Amino acid sequence: MSESKFREVLPKQGMLAVEDVTAMVMCKPKLLPLKSVTLEKLEKMQHEAQEIIQQQEQAAPQCSTSALDQ
Repeated sequence: MSESKFREVLPKQGMLAVEDVTAMVMCKPKLLPLKSVTLEKLEKMQHEAQEIIQQQEQAAPQCSTSALDQ
């Protein structure tokens, strides 16, 4: 192995100045959901409410026709 061409030199007198340079660290990107959990719950509740309304609307004409027949 070859030795490095430079060797470390520390001053024997005076102050030693060291520059601490912060570098940006690249990290793995975080995937965010397109819809939040709360939004998904609200959409599910709205869909269920619409289904209930449709069922009631379908049941209403059947009840009115059977009442007229009597």
